[in-house]
Amino acid sequence: MLVILISFAFGFGLVLSRIGLPPMVGFLVAGFAYNMAGLVPPNGLNIAADLGITLLLFSIGLKLDVKGLFKAEIWASTSIQMIVTTIFMCGVLFLGQTLFNADFMEMSWQTIVLLGFALSFSSTVFAVKVLEDKGDLSAFYGKVAIGILIMQDMFAVLFLSISAGKIPSIWALAVLGLPFLRPLLYRLLDMSGRGELFLLCGLFLALGVGAEGFALVGLKADLGALFLGILVAGHPRASELSKALFGFKELMLVGFFVSVGMTGLPTMEMMAAALLLCLVIPVKTGIYHMIISWFGLRARSSLFAALTLSNYSEFGLIVSAIAVNQGLLSSQWLIIMAITVSLSFVVASPLSVQSEFVYRKMFAWLGRFEKEVCHPNDAPIDPGDVRAIVFGMGRIGTGAYDTLKESWGTDICGVEHAPDRVDFNRSQGRNVVLGDACDTEFWLKLKKDINLELVVLAMPNHHGNVYAARQIRNMGIKCQVVAIARFPEEVDELSQIGMCTAFNMYEQAGAGLTQAAMETLADAAGRVRT
Repeated sequence: MLVILISFAFGFGLVLSRIGLPPMVGFLVAGFAYNMAGLVPPNGLNIAADLGITLLLFSIGLKLDVKGLFKAEIWASTSIQMIVTTIFMCGVLFLGQTLFNADFMEMSWQTIVLLGFALSFSSTVFAVKVLEDKGDLSAFYGKVAIGILIMQDMFAVLFLSISAGKIPSIWALAVLGLPFLRPLLYRLLDMSGRGELFLLCGLFLALGVGAEGFALVGLKADLGALFLGILVAGHPRASELSKALFGFKELMLVGFFVSVGMTGLPTMEMMAAALLLCLVIPVKTGIYHMIISWFGLRARSSLFAALTLSNYSEFGLIVSAIAVNQGLLSSQWLIIMAITVSLSFVVASPLSVQSEFVYRKMFAWLGRFEKEVCHPNDAPIDPGDVRAIVFGMGRIGTGAYDTLKESWGTDICGVEHAPDRVDFNRSQGRNVVLGDACDTEFWLKLKKDINLELVVLAMPNHHGNVYAARQIRNMGIKCQVVAIARFPEEVDELSQIGMCTAFNMYEQAGAGLTQAAMETLADAAGRVRT
């Protein structure tokens, strides 16, 4: 059965990725197809799904800025959104109860409020996966979206604790002492070296210390993984740990998406209810957009964050299961919620991937929601009168910047969309501004700079490099453009733009190493002769 399931997941994932949808949508469809074929889920699928979610939250913790959760655009927007969306969803459910004469619509008003509350959540798993694929986890709008999701998760933990009727053990107070163990956790990471031992160390921290530790004292296991990730986020190798866990986490998440599609077989009435709930997703997205805009984010950032959150959460399945177990809800709602969550992913995926296209189409209308005072982390910027701009100030970008600085001095500017990385580069004496190469307004400003001679596209996200290269070409900016790529097909795509020279970063690393080796040999030979 496992081989058949893997074949289903791979086949549907491949087909849907070919038509521009994320593979995760294919995994959902694979789950439905597997279920409709009457096949039995393999043993351990739910364990794999739980592992994927736990490792996902641990990875979020490794990148989470806790202080950011206390900013108004996070906690206030989350609270307001959940209240407004819950009220709206209750209205939708009451209307459905009036219009449809189905057995599963016979609910008390208390149950309707419970379902409305469940439908106000967005999926952390889905949103983080989309942001990772786009390379926007560190972007300002990405941090706002993740912050909102973390706050929603905290509300979910509170609800689950109350609904389960469980009081955490007195030993739960020991969690408050975990920060004092940070030096020991850091030491474990230092001692684990690299390779498989480093990977096992990450799994031990996430699953052993975090998830299992919290579960033993009556707290939610996933919350423990998130908390441990936050604790070790300050370690110099936290980013390396996140990358080491990436492949394992992605594989386990396939199990999660497949399992969502296996919840049950729907009737036509159930499908109709799920479709109607998906039809109101644009309203939910609009609520997100309006509320986030109130806190000074530009229309583009508000839209991108809202599109990332324009889905329903797997938390709805959990709430439905609790309500079914307590006799408040028909068991048919478990299947309805599974279909609703799955379809919401299908609806949200292309919108999130094509968010820049959606923004350009809605630019004039969305502008009316912008505040006069823009959030300082989201203000459109002008890099100024410079000769060279480097987009993406990671390791490759900073290397390019420092090399150019030797010849061009201060006539260089770096552009980075992650605020933390901007602050770090500025502390190192580099001229770096906060900006996004996928931001249309940025390019409108850049067009005024007639002295620009060179643009270096060093962003890790290939789609961002392609978009920036096309913007430079379409706007007629006269300059040389060089870009990095990881794979031959990416080099070809960038080269086909016409005015962009692309380099395979791995091949160039080898060439640079060889050049450094030859220079070392030449220096050694010179010293011998003298």
